[in-house]
Amino acid sequence: MTRILLLNPNTSTATTQMMVDIARACFAGVTTSPPAVVGVTVSRGAPMIVDEQDLAVAANAVNDPQIVALAAQADGVIVGAFGDPGIDALRARLNVPVVGIGATSVREAGAGGRRFGIATTTPLLANSIVANVRALGLGANFTGARFTTGDPLALGDVPSQLESRLAGAVEACIRDDGAQAVVIGGGPLGEAAQALCERFSIPVIGPVPAACRALLQAMGPGGLGEAA
Repeated sequence: MTRILLLNPNTSTATTQMMVDIARACFAGVTTSPPAVVGVTVSRGAPMIVDEQDLAVAANAVNDPQIVALAAQADGVIVGAFGDPGIDALRARLNVPVVGIGATSVREAGAGGRRFGIATTTPLLANSIVANVRALGLGANFTGARFTTGDPLALGDVPSQLESRLAGAVEACIRDDGAQAVVIGGGPLGEAAQALCERFSIPVIGPVPAACRALLQAMGPGGLGEAA
């Protein structure tokens, strides 16, 4: 059976399991032979990546020799943090497709020249978000990021409040910035993204499903079984 490693660059095992569950459901919906999705949580860093320092620590953590050894046994790897920390170095060490939830969701949002925004909870990563979008060559399509208020960690502990405040950020992307699609920017926001996809008339893109779709494409025909 095909084996996918979903690597969580923060230290929250609950976030890892949530992303694994989303990935399993996504693959089950698009292939006749869904892969085994295995989650791995880094052993050092922050429970949520909220600033540049956290992002730098995560980049080192995902390239820990033990993590790399586990990833080398998989048929494909998903890096489950919106900044895609350490992904280039990880790719250099592996011979399997490696995708990140940040780049894949942004590319999907901006496909065909579509104007897109990002709704997320981490204002201290604003500069990094803009830099990553520009590095993908999509700066001209980007309408900007909108951030929730309050402490991201505390907000994540109250799912209903998280969803409500992210909905407000999505609305601002659409109403004030003219976005035609909105990315929910963060692995820990995966469940909220699932709910928000049903609430808006424009595409609201969850980062984990976007990464699953990109990995399916990267693995090529038959890589995960015939399409459902």
